[in-house]
Amino acid sequence: MEKSLKTEGKYTYYEIGEGTPILVLHGLMGGLSNFNAVAEYFSQIGYKVVIPELPLYSQNILKTNVKAFAKFVKDFITFKGFDRVILLGNSLGGHIGLYHSKMYPEKVAGLVLTGSSGLYESAMGDSYPKRGDYEYIKTKTEGVFYDPKVATKEMVDEVFAIVNDRIKVIKTLTIAKSAIRHNMAKDLPKMHVQTCLIWGKDDKVTPPEVAEEFHKLMPNSTLYWIDKCGHAAMMEHPDEFNRLLHEWLKKVNL
Repeated sequence: MEKSLKTEGKYTYYEIGEGTPILVLHGLMGGLSNFNAVAEYFSQIGYKVVIPELPLYSQNILKTNVKAFAKFVKDFITFKGFDRVILLGNSLGGHIGLYHSKMYPEKVAGLVLTGSSGLYESAMGDSYPKRGDYEYIKTKTEGVFYDPKVATKEMVDEVFAIVNDRIKVIKTLTIAKSAIRHNMAKDLPKMHVQTCLIWGKDDKVTPPEVAEEFHKLMPNSTLYWIDKCGHAAMMEHPDEFNRLLHEWLKKVNL
């Protein structure tokens, strides 16, 4: 995927397929490649899958927050000339998608959340004092998944590099505080966008009760569960994730 990234102006993104745009929003520690299976599957059945690099670590500290990232997404949608998009977000990406849907509902045809923050999440915050401890970071990264083998060495190395970069640590903590500040509980009942919730039953970061709360608060939501699955369903059970998402898209006619 990295080889086929496009850079245009201030945007770097991956794009594949033709048709209705599915705009994918990655999480705090999540790379674009986490969505390889999603991109491959949906680009072959009539969707254009677009995955922008979010400016989590490259913007001014004053623009390192959920609201500014949502504005970045809106500007990117305008830049690409899309009328409306299906937003798909994991973890922080889901939260950004939620906030974007609140601010710019006219741009969003549908919303897909998997392991999304926005109500509650158990962050890695307490790990920073041990940032030099590779084994600790490895254990933390593996804990994101039901099956620790999904956390490849490359993935652990990426997280280790982030938590050992002082500027990125400061920005990560700034984002975490912004996520708490931008809690969506009061907004969700007013958001009528068609929403698909796909959740791992063993998610420790945003536990199952978070999904149930989203489902209860969002008027037009459908909740799907995946067994033996942690915080990143699209990585741990890609075939089942794609099947459920495809089923929902047909159900709501998107």
